[in-house]
Amino acid sequence: MLGATAPLSQLNTGAHGDRVGRRDRVRPSSICVVGAGHVGLVTAACLAELGHRVTCVDTDEGRIETLRSGTVPFHEPGLETLIERHCASDVLKFTTSYKEALEGVDFIFVAVNTPSTPEGAADLRYIRRAVRQIGRALKDSRPIIVNKSTAPVGTAETVDHILRQEAGSLGELPVVSNPEFLREGTAIKDFMKPDRVVLGSHDREAARRVAELYGPVEAPVLITDPETAEMIKYASNAFLATKISFINEIASICEGVGADVSQVAQGMGLDKRIGPQFLRAGIGYGGSCLPKDVKALAHMAGLYGSHPQLLNAVLQINVDQRRRLVHRLRQTLGSVEGATVAVLGLAYKPDTDDVRDSPAIDIIRLLDNEGATVRAHDPVANQNLAEILPDVTYCSDPYDAVNGCDAVIIATEWPQFLDLDLEQVKARMRRPVLVDGRNLFHPDVVRGYGFTYLGIGRPDHLEEPLVLEPQPKEA
Repeated sequence: MLGATAPLSQLNTGAHGDRVGRRDRVRPSSICVVGAGHVGLVTAACLAELGHRVTCVDTDEGRIETLRSGTVPFHEPGLETLIERHCASDVLKFTTSYKEALEGVDFIFVAVNTPSTPEGAADLRYIRRAVRQIGRALKDSRPIIVNKSTAPVGTAETVDHILRQEAGSLGELPVVSNPEFLREGTAIKDFMKPDRVVLGSHDREAARRVAELYGPVEAPVLITDPETAEMIKYASNAFLATKISFINEIASICEGVGADVSQVAQGMGLDKRIGPQFLRAGIGYGGSCLPKDVKALAHMAGLYGSHPQLLNAVLQINVDQRRRLVHRLRQTLGSVEGATVAVLGLAYKPDTDDVRDSPAIDIIRLLDNEGATVRAHDPVANQNLAEILPDVTYCSDPYDAVNGCDAVIIATEWPQFLDLDLEQVKARMRRPVLVDGRNLFHPDVVRGYGFTYLGIGRPDHLEEPLVLEPQPKEA
């Protein structure tokens, strides 16, 4: 558990929100978390780690039984250990019964999925369903409802409306928006050591009570209205996606003029106004958050009469990166028809088995459409992608995947790929072409083994940058 911090004095920032400090100790509360997906489980486990009594409810009986047996149904480093520990101490429980989960609780966190509709909007059916069940199951208690799901502006009002319909006899229940900023692969760290905690509610006292739940977590808390809190989540993810698409656009230009995008990004990142984060060129972003959140924000913009040209460009550049990679491979091989291509890395990022909107899916489909045979490997995501693309040959290790191949594509920057014996990889391949979709390798090292190397926004010959640090001034 994190060490306690000294209480911070409240800093009133006017009508736009309050930045507040928290207690130096956590006061244990009884909490229900609705939803046993990635956000729900991380939230439940970390709230238990902070000292609260937590019950996680989900209507998926198979998932709940899996969790009761001590197994987490997806890959998230450290989460299974955390859940095992707090289940053993009986402060974390799992159930399919809303009645059981809501008995005597002080707070209810709604953490259900909000996938994209075909039009790009956030699908709120699971939130509506969960809130209806909450309203029907509540009896005498008046807990604070905390929306942790990523949902469009106005969702807090929707939740309030449904609660009035289903639990009207209890009177108005406080609703607080508390958007999550969890990255898969580092979700526990992101919860316990966040950059900020954002809370939105028209009931400031309810928001402050939610702030107290985070106890010793060392981060500023911003309390604002629910509409602003909901927009902060979407604007944050859209900005990160924009940085990724921006550097990928720059990479395309670098390929034309002979510049190295990695060094361009390094030079940009030294500017404190820009920073180096999310300036790594590659084959674009994926996962459960950035793609759907950018689409949802663009959809919201259209509903309110705005024209989201920038957001639409971000989305299009992201798609184009996968097409550009296959185009360059086609140019190198002459044709990909009849070729055998290994795709290493199927999860959308390392340290997760999540393949939702993974760039590897688009690449494999493009290759298959042009008549290539695909062999694939991922340290943890083979099975998940096999459910989407069953006709691909999935290999248990990367060396098996490259056997007899005309090219190998690095689609996810798993660090273990850097440890590959490139001499052995080349010996197993029919044609030694390495397409580095994540700029994981140093081009000259790969070429030194006799490969044809294709990176993203990197010249044929790479000159190392020389960084001269400022000399200390004499006393």
